[in-house]
Amino acid sequence: MSGGALDSLLPVVFLIAAGVVVGRLHWVGPAAIRDLSTLVFNLLTPALLFRTMSRVHPQDLDFTPVGAYFVGLGVVFAGTLLVCGFNRRASVLAMAATFSNTIMIGIPLIGLAYGEQGLVTLFTLYTVHTVSLLTCATLVMELSIQREARQAQAGGNGQTLWRSVWDALRKSVIHPVPLPILAGMAFGQTGWTLPEVVDKPLAMLGGALGPMALLLVGVTLSGVRIGEHLRSALTLIAAKNFALPLLVAGGGWALGLSGLPLWVVVTVAALPAGANSFLFSQRYRVAEDTVTTTVGLSTLLGLVTVPVVMVLVRGL
Repeated sequence: MSGGALDSLLPVVFLIAAGVVVGRLHWVGPAAIRDLSTLVFNLLTPALLFRTMSRVHPQDLDFTPVGAYFVGLGVVFAGTLLVCGFNRRASVLAMAATFSNTIMIGIPLIGLAYGEQGLVTLFTLYTVHTVSLLTCATLVMELSIQREARQAQAGGNGQTLWRSVWDALRKSVIHPVPLPILAGMAFGQTGWTLPEVVDKPLAMLGGALGPMALLLVGVTLSGVRIGEHLRSALTLIAAKNFALPLLVAGGGWALGLSGLPLWVVVTVAALPAGANSFLFSQRYRVAEDTVTTTVGLSTLLGLVTVPVVMVLVRGL
């Protein structure tokens, strides 16, 4: 089991390390990082999300493990907002403390450790995890932006609260993340399948998301003074690598979950912070250095914490 965890984690560490080398050699400059992050967020991410969601049939899925997972996720996400305040920075930090690396690490790790049935649970969780978490983070972000815009306008001439909420909701849907998810789900309900001429390019674009995002994490990390952001990063890592799996295990126990489904959701909760939180911070230019440090260090610590959690969860 530990060998399977290391087999999945080491390639991720390698890609981040390769990005650090690229950054140190100045092959990619700061302006290019933003351009590449925009490309990944606006093209590669929607391709992966639309293709994944086009194959999902919600009526065939078991959502009990998802409920257990969201008990822990909700506590950590809401707790981060409570501590940091309802603002743009809090939205990004809450995402970094809850969004797991389910693609690059989760899929190979769960497949090796728990087999095909474990992957079914993972894909069910991934569907709801991605839709809910990215949409919630986007909504909090857009509401925060609207509130800041209202406060910046003198004389009380800003938008009403309801108009601001409506604008935030609209922007959180017409967005590179929720929009392809909703479009993919709508397509999936038609019963049609994507023609190969469309499906193959989408698969290629989606497959490039993980490696490219992790390389960008490394490139950005090469220019970050880790010591300046270490305390904040370690706090987020404590929430992501330790508190989240513990809370998910508690949620599973409360819902009567046991065996393989419980093992899978607790393992997913223990995975390092995903690169999507990095892309999110880059898009909105908020807490970029802190989130970059968190993703890198969370992955390194995951070499120890994930195998430990996988051993302990077998006793539940």
